[in-house]
Amino acid sequence: MTIRMKRTITTVLLFSAMFWASCEKYLETPPDQRAVLDSPEKVSELLTAAYPRANYMTFTEAMSDNAGDKGPAAGGGIYVNQDPWNFVDVRDRYQDSPDYYWYACYKAISVANRALAVIETRPDGHLYSAQRGEALLARAYAHFMLVTLFAKAYDPVTADADPGIPYVTDPEETVLIKYERKTVAHVYGQIEKDIAAGLPLIDDSKYNVPKYHFTRAAAHAFASRFYLFKRNYAAVVSHATAVVDGGDFAGYLRPVNSVQYRSMEYYAKQADYTIATNRSNLLLVEAVSLWGGSFANYRYGLTSELLSELYFTRNVTGGQYAYMIYGGHELVYNTPKFRIHFVRSGINANYGTPYNMIPLFSVEEVLLNRAEAYAMVGMVDEAIADLNVFASKKVFASQNNPVYDPVLHRINVAKLVNFYQQADLGRCLVLAVLDFKRREYLFEGLRYLDILRHNLPVVHTTKDRTVTHVLGPNDPRRVLQLPQEVVMSGMQPNPR
Repeated sequence: MTIRMKRTITTVLLFSAMFWASCEKYLETPPDQRAVLDSPEKVSELLTAAYPRANYMTFTEAMSDNAGDKGPAAGGGIYVNQDPWNFVDVRDRYQDSPDYYWYACYKAISVANRALAVIETRPDGHLYSAQRGEALLARAYAHFMLVTLFAKAYDPVTADADPGIPYVTDPEETVLIKYERKTVAHVYGQIEKDIAAGLPLIDDSKYNVPKYHFTRAAAHAFASRFYLFKRNYAAVVSHATAVVDGGDFAGYLRPVNSVQYRSMEYYAKQADYTIATNRSNLLLVEAVSLWGGSFANYRYGLTSELLSELYFTRNVTGGQYAYMIYGGHELVYNTPKFRIHFVRSGINANYGTPYNMIPLFSVEEVLLNRAEAYAMVGMVDEAIADLNVFASKKVFASQNNPVYDPVLHRINVAKLVNFYQQADLGRCLVLAVLDFKRREYLFEGLRYLDILRHNLPVVHTTKDRTVTHVLGPNDPRRVLQLPQEVVMSGMQPNPR
């Protein structure tokens, strides 16, 4: 294969075949069948593997301020939970680890590039426009998550110098490939280019189950997150607004304060959270992960102290959050969001692969992205309106009076200033957005993205109060370390 990229600093992008022996097949199809990708339908089938089949939630949740120490009674020694909480490089290499996520992203990128290469060779390439759009969006998404977690957060002042991650545009034919890392600014430029080229090509009618693909709504949701990181707030508003036809965001939010939702049984809530028919879900992926069966039991997670801070105190509306926490004790506190689907390796096998359905984008995030963008450009009324739409589905008076009152709980300027005690109204609005996101995405790891984006500190203190770990705004440990093979191949590791 001819590699067209100039190479100065190199890295291994794909690990050895032995490492992946127990994982999914490289392209989900035998290599000798790739030459028969001679129809849009076959390329679409290939693209089902163009999404990272790995879970970032385990380590990003543990690194955030949503995780406390439950103490020795909860056990310990689970590296994918323990090491991120202690802000040290994760020793585990398999599912739910940063290394596993890195390689899964590049596997997904390879699939997207294979599809694009096939489309380029087709004499009837115009018939593949929808597939080309999906491949470009999938490639952009995987690179975005990599640069977000394995490089410094985008800063327009330093992005031209900050080391990024390799942006791969060639399909891979071998296991070990070497590429240049380049800068955060370069990676963002390539992501933006792929979004701009791919989004207009998306055709929802081409999908049998749209929620497992980049629909137009999911693509706009991704763009709203990307531009929030890039600080292009006008683009955030434009893309977020395009997600919901007619602008009725309220009809797409999970109504956690409603009588109907609160009366649902635990397992019904669990199934509903990641089901394709849930209007809130915009993009779902089936990932290899133990998260669904483990997150409640991990030592570093939701403690009684955090539960009281996050949910049992008043918020800016004057009411309380309506989210329901189950478990009865901090050793098993949880919300019914995830469950493991275990696929046995054979009919009589007692081993196999655990999967979780993961929501990559939801309408709640999109609405709050827009509220924050409005706040950043001084559109106060619009930001408050979005916050009130969100609160109308997530807040009530109290556990003993589970009713949302649109008059009593309406957010306004006076409430924002009084609650946050900030002279800057824009800052109050952003703090309200971050507060809402933190509660909404408990156990989903997205809080850490906000921590990175806003350069927020994180403080972790052990149960016995004897050790405190501080992740300051400029701490290099905020950025995940590259896999050891990547460093050994010649790429400069992230600072420590």
